[in-house]
Amino acid sequence: MNEEQRLAGQAPATKEKDYSHYFQSVYTPPSLKDAKKRGKEAISYHDDFEIDEHYSGMGIGRKFYIRTFGCQMNEHDTEVMAGIFVGLGYEPTDTVKDADVILLNTCAIRENAENKVFGELGHLKSLKRERPDLLIGVCGCMSQEESVVKKILKTYDQVDMVFGTHNIHRLPAILREAYLSKEMVVEVWSKEGDIIENLPRVRKGNIKGWVNIMYGCDKFCTYCIVPYTRGKERSRRPEDIILEVRQLAAAGYQEITLLGQNVNAYGKDFENETYRLGDLMDELRKIDIPRIRFTTSHPRDFDDHLIEVLAKGGNLVNHIHLPVQSGSSEILKLMSRKYTREHFLNLVSKIKQAIPNVTLTTDIIVGFPNETEEQFQETISLYNEVGFDMAFTYIYSPREGTPAAKMTDNVPMEVKKDRLQRLNKVVNDFSAAGMKPYQGEIVNVLVEGVSKRNKEVLSGYTEKSKLVNFRAPANVIGKIVQVRITQAKSWSLDGEFIGIKEKEKVML
Repeated sequence: MNEEQRLAGQAPATKEKDYSHYFQSVYTPPSLKDAKKRGKEAISYHDDFEIDEHYSGMGIGRKFYIRTFGCQMNEHDTEVMAGIFVGLGYEPTDTVKDADVILLNTCAIRENAENKVFGELGHLKSLKRERPDLLIGVCGCMSQEESVVKKILKTYDQVDMVFGTHNIHRLPAILREAYLSKEMVVEVWSKEGDIIENLPRVRKGNIKGWVNIMYGCDKFCTYCIVPYTRGKERSRRPEDIILEVRQLAAAGYQEITLLGQNVNAYGKDFENETYRLGDLMDELRKIDIPRIRFTTSHPRDFDDHLIEVLAKGGNLVNHIHLPVQSGSSEILKLMSRKYTREHFLNLVSKIKQAIPNVTLTTDIIVGFPNETEEQFQETISLYNEVGFDMAFTYIYSPREGTPAAKMTDNVPMEVKKDRLQRLNKVVNDFSAAGMKPYQGEIVNVLVEGVSKRNKEVLSGYTEKSKLVNFRAPANVIGKIVQVRITQAKSWSLDGEFIGIKEKEKVML
């Protein structure tokens, strides 16, 4: 069987012959040193992406499976890779047993996330032994870490391909080489990625959609690996974003979330322009789509104009996720967050004054190197003062290659766990208190599907991201409906279905 027959999707050939001499090595070890360099060279825009005819039919008769770890950006990347797979003729499957290609789209934000991936690779080893023609790939943020790539090369010979966050658009070429080469294919770029438009995409559902507006981060918080794995800040052109949102609105999507590692730094990299996130949101709010939100923001880049635009309301939801990480100015300085406790509280005051009914959520790390009990108590007091509705809380996890990893991790684990438990008690109390006022109220709920716990119950979220469970006809899924809350719990609300909002009304 020749190469053309193989790539056309006929029966997979074995790897008995070594075709690796046909290809030049493209492996350059991910370099944290290189990643820190933020050159002024212009980012290239490419809006003519298409799958080369040489790869046409590669996936005919084959199935792909992608397991996604980590943040919404990884979910977005998975949608793009799924679109490329489908464009190549592959079919999706929801089980590894049926898959001809398995990709693990990885997260590097915490050690526990990496351990899950390595554990999954271990489980896949026996499957690879049973089916040698199965392709196993590792992509995403972990692939951008030099130590991870070295570990995979040394220990996980069942892996066929490793590629990074900057070259997802090269998936067809990577797959082709993996089919033909006997060696592990590693293509990871330390250089900054370009902006690639018109990538195919298979979105997960047709109710809520991710819209990436920028890539990378330039903040270099001392604990965070993201600026190294995702590269420098690169913003998409406003016209491309607006077109994508309009297309989603025309397709009936009810909610979109604007994505970026540091989303409110949008536009800072534009030359000779002052177009920022506030300007983009001001244009998007005029599009006929019920809900628009964004994540994740950085307090340092949350400017007054953005607050002014968000205060206009309409389809701009009044829920803001604003990571603080610590309530201590001393710890914030060690984290290189570039703001103080006072600056954060002043920002919150501005937001609440402009948007009185705003809901704020946050991220907090406990047990950062040198954190004292007094400094931890400052975090508790800040939480009480702000009155967050919810928080994602974490124990500090050192990431190799970051400045914090060189600090002495001098807070004992038992102390970290105790602080996390005490913080979570405060978080739980505020969440429960925040739910009580909903008792008896009528809320608008975007219905996403059946409840995970009871298939006879539907569930969805309010504008403020409150989970609501209620009984209603299945044909309201994908609609915004009105629900009267009958029971307020700590983390969710139960209610009774009233009806579809007038604009959404359909025959029941």
